Formats: sequence, C-alpha cells, structure tokens
Amino acid sequence: MVIDAARDIVEREGLRSLTARNIATAIGYSPGTLYNLFENLDELALHINASTLDALHVAVSEHPRTGDPEQDLRAMMHQYLAFLNENPGLWAAIFDFRLPPQSQLPDWYLRRVQSLMQQVEDALAPLFADGEEHDLSQAAGVLWSSLHGICTLARDGRLSLISAQSVPEMAESLISNYLSGLRTKAGKRSANA
Repeated sequence: MVIDAARDIVEREGLRSLTARNIATAIGYSPGTLYNLFENLDELALHINASTLDALHVAVSEHPRTGDPEQDLRAMMHQYLAFLNENPGLWAAIFDFRLPPQSQLPDWYLRRVQSLMQQVEDALAPLFADGEEHDLSQAAGVLWSSLHGICTLARDGRLSLISAQSVPEMAESLISNYLSGLRTKAGKRSANA
C-alpha cells in the first residue's frame, strides 16, 4: 500500500514530491508510520525504482529473441520508449534519484540493473566471439547509455537543440550505426583469425 501510494505520487508529481507527509496523506496514516516499514525515504525510493526496473525488464523482454541483433534491439527499443511514454515520472525517478554521499546501492538493486543490461547483452551476443565478454558488456553499456541520453534530452526539452529528428528516429539511427560499427569490427577480427 505504501509503495503503491508512493509510486502514484512519483508518477504524478515527480521524485521531489515524495515526502513522508504526502505519502501519509495518500494512505491515511501518520508520517511516522512509514518509518516502521522503511528506514528512510531513500530506502522507499529505492524500492519504488526497483519495482520500475522490474516492470521495464518485463517490457523489454516481451518479444522473444530472434538471434538478429538489429531486429532484437529495435524491438527492445520500441518497448523501452513505450514504457517511458506510459511511465515518464517513474522512468525519470530511476535516474534522478541520488543516494547520500558515501552510501552504496544495495546488491538487490544492482541485480535488477544488471538484469536489464543482460537483455541488451543477449541481443548483442551474436556479434561477439567467446572470450569477448568484457567487450560485449562494454558495448551494451554504451548502447544503453546512448539511448538514455537521447531520452533524457527529449524529457528536458533539449533534443531539438541537437537534432530535428524524433526520439524513435534518433534511436533507430543509433542502433543502425552502432551495429554497423560492431559488425565491421567483428569482420576484421574474423579476417585476422
């Protein structure tokens, strides 16, 4: 009940509105009751973001992998963008949330992030040989981060400063060009083997 109410607040009003008073008002309890369930609002925010990451994982996993990296990544990208459009406040909260200095993200949270990254790695895997796991992981991180950058610029109303293309058009171009480079690199490795 607390997480659902908090998710609604974050989706409607953003992470800055996630206060004990706002949550308590939404569920009809006193603000102090929240601290019986969560150590602090940071822990609650982590749980909200974790549930969003779980939902995003389900969304990008919806289409079975074909083994064609471009087709698989395009399907994932469309699901990612659809999720973002349906849940803009929750999506933003994942990236806007910051733990206090010297704090570490818990392992259970990091596993959710890694699970999403694994989806991208699985789609890219046909372009990498055995023993290139580090390169595969790095490529997945670059691709994911680049898509995030496009989406963040759009969210902040700054994408038009960079390009007249829409988010899907830029994302399509990103996938095509990035995969073209990976295929060229794979071809050179094969030729040198």
